[in-house]
Amino acid sequence: MLHKCHMGDWANHLHHTTIVKPRVLMWSKLFLILIGALNIYSQVIGEDVYVAELVVESNDSVPSNTVLLALKLITDLQVTDSNGVSNIVTVMDSGLVAECLIVGIKTQCNCSLGYVWSDEVCYKYQCCRDTPCNKNISQIQPLCVAKVNVSIIGSITLKDSSWSSIETTSLSSSLEILNGFESLNVTGLRPSGNVVDFEAAVAVKFATSRLLDILKELETKLDAKVKVKTEGMVTIESPQTTVCYQSSPVLKCTLEEESDGANWNLSTGFRNFELNKGSVVRLNSSCSTDKYKSCLAVTLHNVTGSWAGVYVCGFTNGAVMHTAKAQLKVALLPDTITLKIKPLTADCSQGDETVDVDVTATILNSTESFTVWWSYMDVRMSNVLNTSEEMGLVYAFTAPVSCKKTNQAQSIDVTFQNNAKQKKSARVDIPVIYVGEKFCSEEDLNGELWPKAPAGDTVINRTCPHGRVGYKSRTCEGSTWQPVFSKCVNQELSEVANNADNFLMGLNATQSMAIAIFQGLRNSSTSDDDPSETMADIDESINVLDVMARASGNVKLEEDLFPDFLYASSNILNNTWDGVNDSTVYHMSSNYLQSVEDLVKNIHVNKSNGFDSQNLQLKFCQDTACNVTVYDVAVSLSKAGNKGILKTVAVKNLTDKLRNNFDQTVETTMVVSATLEGINGSQQEISLDFPKDRLPGWKPLCVFWNTKYRDWSDAGCTVKTSDNHRTVCRCNHLTSFSVLMAKSDISTPDLNLITYVGLATSICSLLIFLTVEFLVWSAVVKTSLSHFRHTSLVNIATFRLLADLCFLASTAPERLSSDSCLVLTACKHLFYLAMFSWMLCMSVMLVHQLIFVFETLRKRVFMFLSSIVGYVCPILIVGSSYVYSKYTNKPYHNSKTCWLVFEKLLDGSIHAFILPVGTIMLTNIFSMTVVILTLMKASVPDSSMADDRETARSILKVVCFLTPVFGITWIIGFGLLMLEESSPLFTAANYLFTILNSFQGLFILLAAFFTEKKVREELKKIIMLKMNRNETSISHSTLISPTKEK
Repeated sequence: MLHKCHMGDWANHLHHTTIVKPRVLMWSKLFLILIGALNIYSQVIGEDVYVAELVVESNDSVPSNTVLLALKLITDLQVTDSNGVSNIVTVMDSGLVAECLIVGIKTQCNCSLGYVWSDEVCYKYQCCRDTPCNKNISQIQPLCVAKVNVSIIGSITLKDSSWSSIETTSLSSSLEILNGFESLNVTGLRPSGNVVDFEAAVAVKFATSRLLDILKELETKLDAKVKVKTEGMVTIESPQTTVCYQSSPVLKCTLEEESDGANWNLSTGFRNFELNKGSVVRLNSSCSTDKYKSCLAVTLHNVTGSWAGVYVCGFTNGAVMHTAKAQLKVALLPDTITLKIKPLTADCSQGDETVDVDVTATILNSTESFTVWWSYMDVRMSNVLNTSEEMGLVYAFTAPVSCKKTNQAQSIDVTFQNNAKQKKSARVDIPVIYVGEKFCSEEDLNGELWPKAPAGDTVINRTCPHGRVGYKSRTCEGSTWQPVFSKCVNQELSEVANNADNFLMGLNATQSMAIAIFQGLRNSSTSDDDPSETMADIDESINVLDVMARASGNVKLEEDLFPDFLYASSNILNNTWDGVNDSTVYHMSSNYLQSVEDLVKNIHVNKSNGFDSQNLQLKFCQDTACNVTVYDVAVSLSKAGNKGILKTVAVKNLTDKLRNNFDQTVETTMVVSATLEGINGSQQEISLDFPKDRLPGWKPLCVFWNTKYRDWSDAGCTVKTSDNHRTVCRCNHLTSFSVLMAKSDISTPDLNLITYVGLATSICSLLIFLTVEFLVWSAVVKTSLSHFRHTSLVNIATFRLLADLCFLASTAPERLSSDSCLVLTACKHLFYLAMFSWMLCMSVMLVHQLIFVFETLRKRVFMFLSSIVGYVCPILIVGSSYVYSKYTNKPYHNSKTCWLVFEKLLDGSIHAFILPVGTIMLTNIFSMTVVILTLMKASVPDSSMADDRETARSILKVVCFLTPVFGITWIIGFGLLMLEESSPLFTAANYLFTILNSFQGLFILLAAFFTEKKVREELKKIIMLKMNRNETSISHSTLISPTKEK
């Protein structure tokens, strides 16, 4: 029976043969002939190759060559395969495997050159060398097998003695038992004297179990430890020619017996890597067959030059490692092309036609002979030769850059072409300063020269401080340089990042390497560097976390990683994330949270209960009903049949860095991530009990971090209970959770009605007040004190009137444009501040007059100081708060409310209003207290009851007048911040605040009229004079009328 195999496997299957049963004759010869036959079953489909062993019996006088010549005359044979199908085959080749001479009952067999006795012949009949065998073995199948080169390479460590010739003899005698044993060479004795290296040559593949028995016996005999690997037992298939850059070659190793494990390694000449599953490496162990019971194939996706080298595969059986190796050649192209230009900008402002720019392209040293040329504006110019330097190959040339203005950026490309005609290019854009256009002037900043640059261009400076690698960039906006953005990373941290990148690809993706990466990250993230470079290290550290999180989905990582991982992650949050814009911080913080969550989920847990660090606390629960506490956040979960391990990690100092897409809310200090190891996408009911982290009157909002949109979301999460101490959230899924605090909407239809009526009344009252002041001004400002008083009152009323008008204009923000909303917000901010500032002027003036009775404040001094406090200070506060918001990329106003923004305590433009107003109100309360105490002291102890009543009336009069004028009613608004909304006192205070402050204009009018007699008298005189004039006019008209009628 013939066995079928593919032509491509001919060399590997020559020894797979079938014996045809011979007839044994006296005085005869038996030839074992290997025949190859070709079956052409379709010229389109392909060809099948058959290999068979033919036993030929002949007379002693017939030599083997005669049989072989006879076979060559046979062209076609009809054979039947294992499925019973007949095929016509064509004989291609034949060769002699063995020859036996049988004389009576005596037999003498010889294996042909290149063949050796099979294992059955060796171990059963003790014919194991390249000598004739006189045993009756002619019927054995197979009789001889093709020789192979198998090497046994090992080391022996003696426990209590030194190596000598006796041990060498013992080693040789033990290995000689193997079939096909050829030689033993003790290659070296190590300096300790008890460790020796050896190498043995064997011509036949053997069963690993037989070698293991030999080694076990040898260890007992020598009282030693033996380590062994072999070469030649494993069949390796690999590309025999150079593979293309970015291609995906496949290498496969097979072993004829089952193994305990298998692996691949890569040696590049500089480093050795163990290959594991990754973004480049794909391992396949399901390629075994009936013949090859162990198989491990590796596919390398999109290889680059760094993947060229010697690939070694290994199969482990007990203490024996069977290996094979092959060289993989890659048509190289540079993995990285670093382009530098000098000068960094082309200055055409002087009217030149062209400006020369020196360009260098640097790559790592390579064995490939590249053809390199440069192009200008996509037009090929000329080839470039290289000069070798310590760090690599440098290609330098000078490019004339045109000063003729173009709409496209002027660019230079450098192209590398390998011997396979593959190409790779790198481009650099040349910033050009054209005649008459804006540019940033050359500037020396901290010893770094930033050249002239055109408006809108970003200059890249690839010079970093000692011990750092990367680059710095700086953008020119208009004619102003922006702050320097540094990507100069700590060199040790850069090495950690390179190791992490290799880990992700599948190079050394092992537990020990993962520990080394997180240890390096932990050490690098605590380095004390220049604060200007801190953000570059933070960004790179987060990138390392991101890379390792992605890699953790490919490689099984154990809990030994947690301490270094948590400490490194905590150190990242210890630093302030300053020096970059908000969008960059949002991106970094989102990556950080996602990476931490993925790593916590993917790292396997055995027996640990949790780990702690400064900013992260991690707890595990393997029970069905889990109740864990992390940083005072109680987490409860019933797994409902799921057997995964609940992993809960709480993170501090992160929520303020994540983007908050919920308007008018502030972040709490904690984010809690809950995941189940080994379970994806399961719907789980989870409860999280957060400690109170807010001011009274704020409403909690349970949210989770949506990794897809990089925003908070409240979908599936609700607030179940909330009191003064705790906030309980219930969610129907697992992810990262937190609590946002929102100042709840306390407006009602009644309050809105009161507000609008009050504002309308105040506006009318203030207009009346200002009209009256205009009419009585000259009569009531006879003294300095009255002048001070009425000047303050007029300014208070004017700014309150303007603020109320702006408030009414912004009651429908959705109908306003963004610019209109901004203007109204700034106006309200300014007018309210100015109103309170004049209230401060009035209160300070009053206290001064009470304390310094005989020192009259001069009018010029009062007006000068009051103008600064009442006009200049509000403008400065509003302007600086707006500029600060712009500079820090934070919102100055909320377009949905047309008012200032409150983000959190001491953060947000609203503090530019609350802090000054709060200070002024405290000052005014102090002033009013001084006035009341002064009035009480004026009442002598022996005063009559009438005097006491007069004093009480005076105090009441002061309170009624000063409360609206000093803005004391606004203190109720601060009280609302401290009260719970559910409190009845809150509702009463809310109504009181709305009534008193919306009608403040009316109170100012009443206080000004009813507390000053001169105003009333002067207004009465004006009214009476007006009435007298009207009566005189009427009388005059009566007297004249009859005259006209005559």
